[in-house]
Amino acid sequence: MASSSEKSVSLVLGSGGARGLAHIGVIRWLEENNYKIQSISGSSIGALIGGLYACGKMDEYESWLKGMGKTDFLALMDIAWNRSGLIRGDKLVAAIKKLIDEPNIEDLPISFTAVATDINHEKEVWLQKGSLLDAMRASFSLPMIFMPYKHNGLTLIDGGVLNPIPIAPTFGENCDLTIAVNLGGKPKVTIHHNEVKETQKTSKDDGWIPSLYTMMDSIKEYFRSDTDPLKTPFSWDVYDISNKAFDSMQNSIARQQLAAYPPDITIEIPRNACGMLEFSLVDKMVKLGYERCQEELGDKIEDA
Repeated sequence: MASSSEKSVSLVLGSGGARGLAHIGVIRWLEENNYKIQSISGSSIGALIGGLYACGKMDEYESWLKGMGKTDFLALMDIAWNRSGLIRGDKLVAAIKKLIDEPNIEDLPISFTAVATDINHEKEVWLQKGSLLDAMRASFSLPMIFMPYKHNGLTLIDGGVLNPIPIAPTFGENCDLTIAVNLGGKPKVTIHHNEVKETQKTSKDDGWIPSLYTMMDSIKEYFRSDTDPLKTPFSWDVYDISNKAFDSMQNSIARQQLAAYPPDITIEIPRNACGMLEFSLVDKMVKLGYERCQEELGDKIEDA
């Protein structure tokens, strides 16, 4: 329970790929400013970061990401080579398992819900018990990137498909505040020479960035090889298009969820802060999450 000087929080962590690294900064600010997180509901990257925090391994995950080099990153990409997804995800889960072992959700010190999508029955699924690893893996199964995850007889994909900002699982929590982090916030712009330009940075702006884009580019070159016996006319641009379409869909649903079930506080992360797959931008996104939390809640600390 939170002490009399603390405010207890139900934290809702939204989906949005690498932008979810901002969740780390938000959590860190809350910890440093007398907020006690008593429950977390997360979708996709929100479930991953939330689960890592709930089992006390968020800092280790951040350090692990920062230490990743090109070879390390590509070594995690176990290509599926089938039509259900590009990556199996087994190597990534194995790496996460080394960080957190195999905790069960019901044994965590705080209440935790990972939201996934049951693709066959077209409904969201709340994972609130059993293996934390399984729950996180199911929740971040981004369509076309990761293969769907079989869990308890269900075929599950990314929770952001139906609920990118899962507020409803927090309704039964007896906390002082519900704080939601929306990764589909209004784009940030800068003004130069009377022109408005979006500040989105792509993986080609700053040399090599160890992201899924790099791995996909390597696969493209493989299939374009004249000596490749499996040469195919398939257009890999479909992955870029599908990611943008999925992102747009999530942002639209998130706005509807926030309007229907408004939390006490919403922290908006600009949707062009980084690409969905730019997981190398750890420092930038953690700092952004910290700063956005300060902007939303700093005044409330000063007024208290």
